[in-house]
Parts: sequence; C-alpha cells; structure tokens
Amino acid sequence: MYLYFKALHIVFVVTWFAGLFYIPRLFIYLTEAGEKNEAEKNAVREQLLIMTKRLWYGITWPSAILTLFFGVTVLFHGGWYHLIFMAEGRWLLIKLIFVLLLYIYHWTLQIIYQQQVKGIYKYSSQQLRIWNEVATIILIATVMLVTVKQSISFVWGLVGLFLFIIVLMSAIKIYKSVREKK
Repeated sequence: MYLYFKALHIVFVVTWFAGLFYIPRLFIYLTEAGEKNEAEKNAVREQLLIMTKRLWYGITWPSAILTLFFGVTVLFHGGWYHLIFMAEGRWLLIKLIFVLLLYIYHWTLQIIYQQQVKGIYKYSSQQLRIWNEVATIILIATVMLVTVKQSISFVWGLVGLFLFIIVLMSAIKIYKSVREKK
C-alpha cells in the first residue's frame, strides 16, 4: 500500500506544481491586460479570470490538499517520521521546511488571486515574473535534496541554490531588457 500512497503523492505534487507554475503567468496576463483599451481589457480579463478560477480551484488547491494528505500518509506509513530529528534524516527535516515554504508561497498566490478577482492589481508584471520563480527555486532545492540526501554538503547545496537564483534573476532581467526594446 505504501508504494501506491507514494505514487499518488508524487502525482499530486506534479499537478500542484503545474498549477503553481501557471497561475502566476495568468496573474501577469491579467495585469498586462490593464495596458489595453477598456473594451479589450475587460474582455481579456473576463476570460483570464475564468481560466484562473478553474485552474486555482479545480487543480491547484485540490492538488495541494491531496499532496499534503498523501505526503503525511507516506511519512507515517513509511516510518519516515522516525528519521526527522536524527542526523541521517536531516535532509528530510530540511525538505519539510521547503514544503512549508511552498505552502506559504501557495497562500501568497491565494491572496494575489483574491485581489485580482476584486480588480486590485498591486504588482507589476515584472514583480509577478520574479514571484513566479519562487516555486521553481523551491522545486529544484527539494528535488536535489531528496535525490542527493547526505551526498551533498549543506554549504555546497546553498552555494548551488544561490548560483541558480542569480542565473534565474539574470534571465528575468535580460528578458525584461529584450521586451522593452520591442
């Protein structure tokens, strides 16, 4: 039974991340629609809000809940909870901290969603592009941690993550420059 729970956990992690990757893109499009004329802006935003609602409540939230359910099930059914505070389980404790950060990130997206539904666009498309990459950073950190476990030092892991963040932010800045030239 454990392997079925683990497989379902992985499936819902994937669908949750699909939602977390796409929902900020929709927020960006909703924000950028504000640059259009009134009729076009209203039509685009109306359609995007329908898409956003379906993605958020039809895929992302259910996947987040099922990820948590199956994750806790795997944690206890597989006996992983015994390792959390042991030296060989330090990777699992750090992974769970990243998972907590991911749920906090999810909640920030919920706040942005609620604001945009009310017609409040507090963030620029550039700010949303940067915020969009938070899930990517957490995903890479978590996958590396789970895959490599004790084989990677904490310091080199942080250095690698920091370098990845620098490359990612540089790419966003380059994209902005290219976009502004057009």
